[in-house]
Amino acid sequence: MGHIEITGVEFTLPDGRPLLRDVNLRVGEGAKVALIGPNGTGKTTLIRMIAGDLAPDDGTIVRSGGLGIMRQFIGQVRDESTVRDLLLLAAAGPVRKAAAEIDRTELLMMERDSEADQLAYAQALVDWGDVGGYEVETLWDECTVAAIGMPFEKAQWRKVTTLSGGEQKRLVLEALLRGPEDVLILDEPDNYLDVPGKRWLEERLHASPKTVLFISHDRELLSHSATRIATLEPNPAGASIWVHPGPFTTYDQARQDRNDRLDELLRRWEEEHQKLKDLVQMYKVKAAYNDGLASRYQAAKTRLAKFEEAGPPERVPLRQNVRMRLTGGRTAKRAVVCERLELQLVAPDGGAPTPLMKPFDAELWFGERIAVLGSNGSGKSHFLRLLAAGGSDPDIEHRPVGDIAPTPVAHTGIVRLGSRVRPGWFAQTHDHAALPGRTLLEILHRGDEQRAGKPREEAAKALDRYGLAIAGERTFEMLSGGQQARFQILLLELSGATMLLLDEPTDNLDLHSAEALEEALDAFEGTVVAVTHDRWFARQFDRFLVFGSDGRVYESPDPVWDESRVQRQR
Repeated sequence: MGHIEITGVEFTLPDGRPLLRDVNLRVGEGAKVALIGPNGTGKTTLIRMIAGDLAPDDGTIVRSGGLGIMRQFIGQVRDESTVRDLLLLAAAGPVRKAAAEIDRTELLMMERDSEADQLAYAQALVDWGDVGGYEVETLWDECTVAAIGMPFEKAQWRKVTTLSGGEQKRLVLEALLRGPEDVLILDEPDNYLDVPGKRWLEERLHASPKTVLFISHDRELLSHSATRIATLEPNPAGASIWVHPGPFTTYDQARQDRNDRLDELLRRWEEEHQKLKDLVQMYKVKAAYNDGLASRYQAAKTRLAKFEEAGPPERVPLRQNVRMRLTGGRTAKRAVVCERLELQLVAPDGGAPTPLMKPFDAELWFGERIAVLGSNGSGKSHFLRLLAAGGSDPDIEHRPVGDIAPTPVAHTGIVRLGSRVRPGWFAQTHDHAALPGRTLLEILHRGDEQRAGKPREEAAKALDRYGLAIAGERTFEMLSGGQQARFQILLLELSGATMLLLDEPTDNLDLHSAEALEEALDAFEGTVVAVTHDRWFARQFDRFLVFGSDGRVYESPDPVWDESRVQRQR
């Protein structure tokens, strides 16, 4: 069993901006502590310091027990790495080192096959056994069978790009929760997981004896899994931590009570401060005409100096004031018509495409809020991307807003968009080829084919409404996941979209930003189609299009969360 102890940690960004100030947190043995706070307050930075990737400017971090880490990028891997590479990311350092030596010596064997190479390879295999590598492979076999339905021997050289984001997450979570490490740090472990996956995670966290510190914005997961809530509170001098000792269900009221108490203490301090300053001023005036009051004047000055030296009580934390203004516009009554639509997955080797779902019909009407539900890999994002591209044979009026061109989706059947329907797409992976390398102010200032450029002052005001004013001179790739999500929504606001296609929009949004998005969608004039596994967020939708485990697509008046993975040959 292990623990984490953070004492007086401070950290300043390279640009001189203080990020963390006097951060104190203890995660005791077996505790399940959620770390929350507005995007950009330093949650992932704190996680990296606990992991040893960064050194704090001040303070100490102590931990006991083996440490297992899930990084934030898990679920977004788009490189040439394999399933084995992904599992090695979650393995202990000695295991990773031994695996790298096997790979190195094996490559030399294939290239030269000298006696020295053979001996080095043999030694690498011995070292692999010494660090428990063969036991790790047995563990990985259990993980791949549970997460993607195939044994490790068959799955290990499979490209990670063939896995959905949820499958990547589930695979690494299986390895960490089944592994020997006593302490786990999970950076947004629920992102990309479908609801059965999230329920599985909730159950495993409850049952696990491990000590877990996790970042999450999923309000249902927080309600079911966290024993304590640690909030990074934004402050101009750097974020500090407030810990709510109870569950998330009592968090809002406890936070409000605390803020009211801090507000009252600060009000009283300011009143006392003003009284002391008035007293000093009074004696100053009187002492100028009466030498006998000079001692009282000095005593009043000393009292004021000591009061000011002690400083004011803790101030009420800054609250993000995100204000989204999604407007939309009138379109035809039938916004989308699907006739015998069969979504398909193109084979990497050019073979016959794999059907994702059986052919289905559907009609989406102007003004509706439709949530697309189902397990990972069922084709939900393909459906959204097909709508984002304008359907099967899009007219020029159905071209997607913005400067992102959705990847074509193989399908049979027909998808038609109604007149004046302009799709605006929020990509789950934040994969916008035109945005990296450009600052936010530059992107807004220059505009694109559908979005007019803005003068810098107007662009700065728009960023301020989304809590991004401080990030205006940063490039898109420098933003946190939540900041990127908010900026994407801002681009949709400015683009004139009349149909919003949102692929997991709340995955990276902090709690306040998610609430702001919900309010903005309520005011949006147009159709909203969202793929989501956020049970809290889905409560505001009118209809539910469910991608079932049997390959059928059906409508439901209520959310359906128990659809398992679609059974296909893999």
